[in-house]
Amino acid sequence: MLNKTIEDGLKPYGLGEKLRTLRLRKSMGLVELGKHTSLSAAMLSKLERGKLFPTLPTLLRIALVFGVGLEYFFTDERKRHVVAVARKKERLRFPDNAGGGSVDYIFESLNFKATERKLHGFYAEFEAVASEKSRSHQHPGVELLYLISGKLDLTIGSELITLEAGDAIYFDSTVRHSYHRASKTLCSGIIVTT
Repeated sequence: MLNKTIEDGLKPYGLGEKLRTLRLRKSMGLVELGKHTSLSAAMLSKLERGKLFPTLPTLLRIALVFGVGLEYFFTDERKRHVVAVARKKERLRFPDNAGGGSVDYIFESLNFKATERKLHGFYAEFEAVASEKSRSHQHPGVELLYLISGKLDLTIGSELITLEAGDAIYFDSTVRHSYHRASKTLCSGIIVTT
């Protein structure tokens, strides 16, 4: 029988549920996982159901099969921001050009509270700047832009693309790109990057 203090200390980490999630993501049965780890299917079942807590060597065997580190198992779900709400009143507005000068757009992070982001979401308001003064930039990954209002000229490499409210574009953001508001009215959109 496990010491109650140890059991209470390990419970918040949900080791069994995390193990089960990894296994099911790979569409792997308990017997197959047992072959890869040299652990019995019965033991793995007890681990998944929380009837047994693994030793570190056992956990390491399992982690190696799924290509995760031990830290994957020891993230306290109560402290992880798996659900992160960014209230409008809490968001901060930043200019794209922190150094001063003309500003192409103002942005707000939509997921600043999430601790383990796999993507970045922003609300952007594009400013009226002369197109020849729009600064191009690039960053690793891809970008998805959905235009909420107004009209926007987006230059990707040497190609000029005009978007209107309701249009969306997905592109490789390693290619230099810039934004230029093409309407007199408010021009805003949602940008998601990886």
